[in-house]
Amino acid sequence: MAIDTSSEDDTGQVYRYQRRRLLLWRGVALASLLVAGASVFVGVPRHVPADSIARFEIKGVIADRVRPQVEAIKRAEHDPHVRGLLLVIDSPGGGVTGGVALHDAVESFAAHKPVAVSMQGTAASAGYMIAAAAQRLFAYPSSITGSIGVIMIRPDASGLLGRIGLAADTITSGAMKDQSQPFVPLKPEGRVMLQGIVNDLFDQFVTMVSRGRHRSLDEIRVLADGRPYTGRQAVSLHLIDQLGDEDTAVLWLRSQIRNGKDIPVRKISPARPPESFLGRVSRKIGGDWLGVPQAIEELTAYQKLDGAVAILPR
Repeated sequence: MAIDTSSEDDTGQVYRYQRRRLLLWRGVALASLLVAGASVFVGVPRHVPADSIARFEIKGVIADRVRPQVEAIKRAEHDPHVRGLLLVIDSPGGGVTGGVALHDAVESFAAHKPVAVSMQGTAASAGYMIAAAAQRLFAYPSSITGSIGVIMIRPDASGLLGRIGLAADTITSGAMKDQSQPFVPLKPEGRVMLQGIVNDLFDQFVTMVSRGRHRSLDEIRVLADGRPYTGRQAVSLHLIDQLGDEDTAVLWLRSQIRNGKDIPVRKISPARPPESFLGRVSRKIGGDWLGVPQAIEELTAYQKLDGAVAILPR
């Protein structure tokens, strides 16, 4: 009698098929697990940043406290994908301390990568101090720059107090300790002391410009009586390199970067400070009040500066 084994063969084939599928899915699962585990230890990059030129703005009165701006420039300096720096300056200057800190940050960047400055309406005093650290300076013919110098304002309100019947007695540990106070008459020796501070800060300023512009100290001192210059005047005096706009500065930067013909420009910004009251009011009403809030903020920023300043009077 013949025995029908077809059903047994079919069952065996189904079993073998299911077993192969099970082994396949186990293999897929194991491979996925291995990839996931490797990504934990090795890391799988999601995005490779493209090389770029960093664009950084310095606008308005320069404060003495500029740590966020300095840190932004340092981050760009140490970022291997940042190949150069475009510094856009529109500032009348400000605090000497803030100007020196930003100058040093730009100088450090320029020691490793190309830096170009695009001067807008004004890049004077501490604004020019910062610019002088770059390799190439561009300005419009009408830009106002230069104004190399230092100012220290020391009010004397002692006469006013006398007229209203008040007097200020000071008890000091030394003869010069009260000479920066506004309610004490300025003595001749006090004036000499304060002039010495201004002179030393001025020497630092001149030295920075001399080093950055590759000119002698004597040549810079002749130009550094505090007067401003137009961009067109500044070219012939070697305070800037070339007349041109921001695009001209970018073209020069690209020419300094290997394979940089089409390298993009990307804006970088410091950590944003808390918004001022005037700024909030202006934003809420949806207008700028013909620039009144901005003007008041600039005046307030100037008043907050301590001690000597390098600023173009307005």
